[in-house]
Amino acid sequence: MISEAGSGHPGGSLSAADIVAALYFAVMKHDPKNPKWPDRDRFILSKGHAAPILYAALAECGYFPLEWLGTLRKTGTCLQGHTDSTLTPGVDESAGSLGMGLSVGIGMAIAAKLDKKSYHTYVLLGDGECDEGQIWEAAMFAPNYKLDNLTVIVDFNGLQLDGFTKNIMNLEPFVDKWRAFNWEVIEINGHDMAQVVDTLNKAGAAHGKPIAIIAHTIKGKGVSFMENNVDYHGKAPNKAETEKALKELS
Repeated sequence: MISEAGSGHPGGSLSAADIVAALYFAVMKHDPKNPKWPDRDRFILSKGHAAPILYAALAECGYFPLEWLGTLRKTGTCLQGHTDSTLTPGVDESAGSLGMGLSVGIGMAIAAKLDKKSYHTYVLLGDGECDEGQIWEAAMFAPNYKLDNLTVIVDFNGLQLDGFTKNIMNLEPFVDKWRAFNWEVIEINGHDMAQVVDTLNKAGAAHGKPIAIIAHTIKGKGVSFMENNVDYHGKAPNKAETEKALKELS
């Protein structure tokens, strides 16, 4: 998709691939034939520039034809560079500026409580995105209202647009921060599928407080020249690189 478009964000899409696959194929209740099903679980891709991994999952689930994937970022497509809930079947949030997704997810979680609905809301954050102050305002809000129908997953790959997160805005002690805001916190290997699925299932059955899953991942996971390489935060591979990447991923 990204190679065909000539632009996009491969690194953060690959680091989140196992998490998104676990959600859509093993954890969430959803119906591709009825994208607006009121009782569906909600998924918010707050790091909206990783849209390609969500589009891949939605297409594989049957929300729209696989052929649409080749239209990423092209004029007239419903597969924008950042997710758009008004255009794309199965997308629950229109993303753009970082930091907004957790607030949107909180709104959905509160709505479920008010409407006495059983759906669960999952929000995927980037670690670099956690530089945003709005994340921490939202993080303070959710436990105050005992939103145990809300799960945050942080794609903790250690890199953001300009370099390593530790050199730009050191997040540590990251786990302690979430615990201090009164979240239930679980650390996992974000590329261990069994661990990812098991932890997400347990989070969906939480009681009394929201869950924050800190998923340790690798930016560009599965492609040797992209792994831990900040250049591929927002850089499309050329034809030769694409062929090499696809061979390594197959």
